[in-house]
Amino acid sequence: MTYGVNVDPTAIRTLAPWQRTAAGAGLLAADGGVAPTVFAEMSALAIATGAINLGQGFPDEDGPREVLDAAREAIATGVNQYPPGPGMPVLREAIARHEHRWYGLEVDPAREVLVTAGATEALAATLLAFVDVGDEVVTFEPSYDAYGAVVARAGGIHRTVPLRFPDWRPDPDELRAAVTDRTRVILVNSPHNPTGALVDDEILDLVVELAHRHDALIVTDEVYEHLVFDGVHTPIATRPGAWERTISISSGGKTFNTTGWKIGWLTGPAHLVTAVLAVKQYLTFVNGAPFQPAIAAGLDLPDRFFADAAAELAARRDLLVGGLRSAGFAPSVPASGYFVVADAAPLGEHDGEALCRELPHRAGVVGVPVTAFVHPERRDEVRSLVRFAFCKRREVLETAAERLAGLSGASATPPAP
Repeated sequence: MTYGVNVDPTAIRTLAPWQRTAAGAGLLAADGGVAPTVFAEMSALAIATGAINLGQGFPDEDGPREVLDAAREAIATGVNQYPPGPGMPVLREAIARHEHRWYGLEVDPAREVLVTAGATEALAATLLAFVDVGDEVVTFEPSYDAYGAVVARAGGIHRTVPLRFPDWRPDPDELRAAVTDRTRVILVNSPHNPTGALVDDEILDLVVELAHRHDALIVTDEVYEHLVFDGVHTPIATRPGAWERTISISSGGKTFNTTGWKIGWLTGPAHLVTAVLAVKQYLTFVNGAPFQPAIAAGLDLPDRFFADAAAELAARRDLLVGGLRSAGFAPSVPASGYFVVADAAPLGEHDGEALCRELPHRAGVVGVPVTAFVHPERRDEVRSLVRFAFCKRREVLETAAERLAGLSGASATPPAP
């Protein structure tokens, strides 16, 4: 499927630049203004009703003591001014060690690492650096909403390959059809948001093959790389023939429960990283000086920390999945990440958007319709699907499961902690 902005293409030239960006994100209102996102709408409903907000993808607990203490120490010892443009050496070196430790990649911290204001800035700077007017960017869909917005702002055309409930695996033939000589970037999000799916090696290798055939860049979004419960995360940069044309993006926010710090990074061949830096320096310039050595400390934590964090989140996933099943939903069990997608059709609810507006009143719980993650042309395919976040405290999830059970009159029986 091909998408530019969500307006008649012949009218694009009449739009102001900010309107093109809003349209690319699906936020251009009929009057030409910016419509509120469904995320903002659901959060407002949670506040107004006192509902448990499982629509927002951030934890409600702080990260590891070692990371928090390192930030306090940095602030106390004067690490409060502009850091170097590419990022502080202590963090760039930690990122390079991380890539070698977990994936066997040899990364030059001086030339092949760039620190950014979260993964979203890394994505934006990368796409703005390489995508020109009329270039095509291929992503899987459902997809993180920033992708379409940034592609539109760059003047590109967003082509998507559908992932379908409940296994979320792309069709190789549809992927082949989407990538052409007009493709500038293939953007791979794995572990995937919002589905929690892992892109398997066969699909990764097909992406590499297509990128070579059509001279495209590969850009990855791997922010959930350490939150994998079932299977193994394989960075596409480790696949044969991938490194020389791949920019890999991640961040510390999800791994260390520090989403508000906005410390992200990208790695890749030096000439590609330099091109992104040329754009990034005119966005935030630099950010988060005292948080950079703190995230570096986190990346050097022992293996046990990462294993325990994933295991704890898996237990919370199971708790919410059990509660959703008891309530009558048909959930797809995610292999990774923060979210579970559930089909409300077994409850007789075929309109996820309408259900999400009613849930705070009927059950005291907030979710987000999956229609928010697809372009208008595909909304009917995901109409009954709702995304819920399980990156919350166990007692919060237990309460949410109990409340959701009232939808079907069942008793919530999620797995014991």
